[in-house]
Amino acid sequence: MKAVYFEKSGIENLKYGDFRDPELGSHDVLVKPVMAGVNPIDYFVVSGLPVTPIPHIPGAEIAGEVKKTGDHVKGFQEGDKVVVYNRSFDGTCDLCLSGKEQLCRNGGIISVIRNGGYSEFFSVPEKNLIKIPNDLHWEVAASLPVAALTSFHALREAQVTLGSTVVIFGASGNTGIFAMQLARRMGARVIAVSKKLWVNEFADYVFPYEGIEENVKRVTGGKMADVVLNSVGGDLWEVALKVLSPGGSMVFFGGLTSQKAEIQLSGIYSNHLKIIGTTGGTRWELENLTKMNLTTRTWKIFRLEEAKEALSNLFSKERDGRILIRY
Repeated sequence: MKAVYFEKSGIENLKYGDFRDPELGSHDVLVKPVMAGVNPIDYFVVSGLPVTPIPHIPGAEIAGEVKKTGDHVKGFQEGDKVVVYNRSFDGTCDLCLSGKEQLCRNGGIISVIRNGGYSEFFSVPEKNLIKIPNDLHWEVAASLPVAALTSFHALREAQVTLGSTVVIFGASGNTGIFAMQLARRMGARVIAVSKKLWVNEFADYVFPYEGIEENVKRVTGGKMADVVLNSVGGDLWEVALKVLSPGGSMVFFGGLTSQKAEIQLSGIYSNHLKIIGTTGGTRWELENLTKMNLTTRTWKIFRLEEAKEALSNLFSKERDGRILIRY
């Protein structure tokens, strides 16, 4: 089969060519990817994150069609449209049994601990597949397993409720596009922090980073935000905490600007603030996302053989929406 792979870390070492066909176990499903998302995890996998096996195929966010099933697979058949839940999990540890498959004690991220889906065919366990409606657009389907799921889980962990005020940093990014839509569905007032005017479509208010504290104060009448979602990283921790109301929560994931943050502890405990770290989401949450009428904004779609260019554009200042790969 054809695949995008690397034998040595570095975007410059990414290749497109012939690769061995995936093995199909009795409980596995062979998926023919139709569209894939391009996310920071894919960039970091190629750039030096420890992975196995080598040579390695990246690609953590995959939507496609069932091509073939193992002998013991009962829930899928050829032609089914599916998305891949990209967390490997054993289903037997205490965390899995409590519905937290993304934290499985013996698991990991598909595309890190095993080959990902930037390939002509992709073999995954049946339990990692979720059927999607036939009328779900591929661009949305390919954005559910990482971009939408990460946001959905974060907002649920922050316990966003009807009437909450949610401030979303990085609103025009992969996760932000969905965080705005999902927070609104939860009944929240959404304040997007971005310089991109198109986010007006998804938010109640849009402000730039400069002056965000005063703008949140003005919109809320001085009450400030109940929840801040920070997908940007350590550089924005200080301002993110400043826009929180006493008793509020900052939920965060990723660290694109910085993996370190300096904070004043007294401001946290004196205001009863909550800091919540999250990663990915549960299989149940992904299944629910497939039933929602979500949308996305696409900037560019590349072919599989152009994966190196797609990944190289991920942090471009010109990027204005999602980068996707069509097979």
